[in-house]
Amino acid sequence: LQTRLQAGQGYGNTLKCVLTVYRNESLAGFFKGMSFPLASIGIYCSVVFGVFSSTQRFLSQLHHGDPAAAPSLSDMTLASIVAGVVSVSIGTPVELVKIRLQMQTQPYTKVNIKLNSTVPGSPVYRGPIHCLRTILQKEGIAGVYRGNVAMLLRDVPGYCAYFIPYAMFCDWITPDGSISPNPFSIWVAGGVAGAVSWAVCTPMDVVKSRLQADGVYLNQYKGTLDCMLQSYQNEGLKVFCRGLLVNTVRGFPSSAAMFLGYELSLKAMKRCQTETNP
Repeated sequence: LQTRLQAGQGYGNTLKCVLTVYRNESLAGFFKGMSFPLASIGIYCSVVFGVFSSTQRFLSQLHHGDPAAAPSLSDMTLASIVAGVVSVSIGTPVELVKIRLQMQTQPYTKVNIKLNSTVPGSPVYRGPIHCLRTILQKEGIAGVYRGNVAMLLRDVPGYCAYFIPYAMFCDWITPDGSISPNPFSIWVAGGVAGAVSWAVCTPMDVVKSRLQADGVYLNQYKGTLDCMLQSYQNEGLKVFCRGLLVNTVRGFPSSAAMFLGYELSLKAMKRCQTETNP
């Protein structure tokens, strides 16, 4: 839904988008482009959380002489920025393939745009591997990383608004005297962090989605700035809020589950290590 609302045409609001997708493509339409992100989400999240934690421990060691020391706000900010930069190298190709698969059957109604040989509205890619191979053959490595600047501008502030609110909110709702937050506190803090993060990065998410959807049948945008200018000129400032509701609503449960799984996994591994090496 997010991609259709941000880069598609004629979907209107969220409810209309849901009904249109279901009417035209049945339930299968809601799962387009899912296989590639599903196969890579474990690696992606492991890298992002690992880089954030490692950077944070390094900064704590550097500034306080103890990697386990409580990080300062500046340390968390820098660790979030590093995690955001690293995430782009992995996330851009995955996002590109997902969006191309989701948008390849969308009609284009603009005139005076030179279309590719494929008829708009007909499938271009047979699956994620074929999509990635086709992009590599036609556009090279640069094509695989199309939209990386927009994604960088999305993920750097997005991860700052992800990890920092989580740490602050988790600390705020954890009862005094507790050594570590309970699972419910982690779940709530993670959900709030996810919603806040998506609210912050939705404007650049719109730009990224449009840049990556661009190229299935046509090439409308010359780059990130051109996409922003064209979107603003054609639809006004409201265009940068497209998909905001979907992003924030999905951000709460997905991030709540992500942080809960991460924290419980860490606790389990530390407990196993303690039992193995008393």
